[in-house]
Amino acid sequence: MKKIAYITCLLAGSLMTSCELDAPTKSSMSEDVIFSTEALADAAVMGIHQSFGETNSYRGRFIPYFGTNTDSEMYNNYAGVSDPTTDKEASLACYSANVTNTYMNTSTNAWAKLYEAIERANKAISSIEQYGDIDANSNMGQLYGELLTLRGFIYFDLVKAWGDVPYRFEPISTETIYLAKTDRTVVLKKVLDDLLTAEPYLGWPNENSYTTSTERVSKSFAKGLRARVAMFLAGYSEWPNEGLRYNLTDATERNSMYQIAKDECISIINEGYNKLGGTFDENFRALCKEDQTAGKESIYEIPFSDGRGRVLYTWGGKHTTADQWTSLNKGGVNGPTPTLWYDFDADDARRDITCLPYVWTDGVKTVTGSSGGGWSFGKLRFEWMDRIVTSTNDDGINYQVMRYADIYLMAAEAENALNGPANALQYLKPILERAYPSAKVSSILSAASAGQDAFQQVIMDQRKFEFAGEGLRKVDLIRWGKLSESLAETKAKMTRLANRSGEYANYPSKIYYEEGLGAASTDADGYTIYGLEEGDTDAYGKENFTNSSSWFVLGAGSDDAKIKENDTKINNYLTYLYVNDPNSKMFWPIWKVFIDGSNGLLTNDYNY
Repeated sequence: MKKIAYITCLLAGSLMTSCELDAPTKSSMSEDVIFSTEALADAAVMGIHQSFGETNSYRGRFIPYFGTNTDSEMYNNYAGVSDPTTDKEASLACYSANVTNTYMNTSTNAWAKLYEAIERANKAISSIEQYGDIDANSNMGQLYGELLTLRGFIYFDLVKAWGDVPYRFEPISTETIYLAKTDRTVVLKKVLDDLLTAEPYLGWPNENSYTTSTERVSKSFAKGLRARVAMFLAGYSEWPNEGLRYNLTDATERNSMYQIAKDECISIINEGYNKLGGTFDENFRALCKEDQTAGKESIYEIPFSDGRGRVLYTWGGKHTTADQWTSLNKGGVNGPTPTLWYDFDADDARRDITCLPYVWTDGVKTVTGSSGGGWSFGKLRFEWMDRIVTSTNDDGINYQVMRYADIYLMAAEAENALNGPANALQYLKPILERAYPSAKVSSILSAASAGQDAFQQVIMDQRKFEFAGEGLRKVDLIRWGKLSESLAETKAKMTRLANRSGEYANYPSKIYYEEGLGAASTDADGYTIYGLEEGDTDAYGKENFTNSSSWFVLGAGSDDAKIKENDTKINNYLTYLYVNDPNSKMFWPIWKVFIDGSNGLLTNDYNY
């Protein structure tokens, strides 16, 4: 998709205004012509992609700010933030968002753009059902399935971010211009039905000309998305005037959701159209190299053109200056919690890919001091790209919505919830075998086999280690009913780390290194930092390395002023992980501009 120009097809008023295609003339652009002509119907799908890429849609608001803070991910730009309850960015992450947030309270923001995309999908779905001959024409059927799936994907994101939302599955009419919110379970059950309808129309990866790319919807994605929605419905979330409770109060109905998730994931696994990468980093290197070939680990990606999208900008390795790898000095807006590195087993191959303890400055690797803000996620890196990013604001890397590892772990979790660990171990094992030495794989599988609760704990741990930095953890913690508990535990762990007490007592207070971290400027990956492994000592570091820096430890610094500055930064990290109880503010408020324009039908809950 990045090899061709996007066709701008505005579906807000009529279906389209203009499209540069080899198709009937503009005067004959009626719905029956548009949705019986494959190229024009495909342009309707591109209209939804256009909504994804708008400045304040997924590109600049939803992808950067939804998903933090968690026990593994946190907003990393606290320098200069005096009050997180009013800061336009920090407040979105630390559970203190306000209805008048200046980043979100605009009529062209994510809420509006997601509903714009839904309206475009609604119009296209209605018309293609009428004119597309979807049962006889497989390509039109593929487009129909893609429209249903993308609409379901958007609705799931709306529910994840806002809870109960307006239910709008038909084109807007004069009677439905204004709608109140609908119970989230009603919305998501409709999504489940739509995805089931979409599945037979969609091709598996590489089964037709559309599904050769991860930028297009395949049957694998529809099934995987249906599993994700079912897993959410089977779990918890915060409810107005009730607090945290199961989304579905009937245990039998919750089990039916686990059965849907299990069946969909096992179907994907058994069909074999996708493959796990041989190494953990293989998938992320391919993502950075903009390889959208279907059938690998990546299942679906939101596409961005070269000068659009802030994925690496937000979730990738940080470059403080332009250098040999990039002209865009960004990355690291969100980063790992200071404790995440230590949560990993030292032999876990995912640790050193996920957590980067350095930044790039003037073309070399360096550390940035003791507050913790210099760490980045390393799954996305400018130095892994095949092109130099020249945009001043965007990097053009696709946003990976789903990858095959998630299918295995959802299958394992659902099977365990239904029947216990005996048959669930087979779906957990491939993920472990890619991450750990064989002896540790055996040890983890043995622990997981002890019972349902033990297996679920392993799943919760492994999903953290597998998906940190990918924006999945917050929703996982919500559906497990663990959001507040996990963040409180993380804050306590960060406090112990800052004091080098408890489980962190056997780590030095400083990290030690040589100029450039012992790596040539042409070395994309290599570095040597001493002091991050249990048993390392300050005495050895002082004797064997030229440079040192305090690392997330209170009372460190070369003089009183530096100690005070350092302690302030660390205390900010501790304070800003969450400001309010995360459960009570797990959903963003509907922004004031949309409340004011709802004819009195939209209101906010949760004391916003």
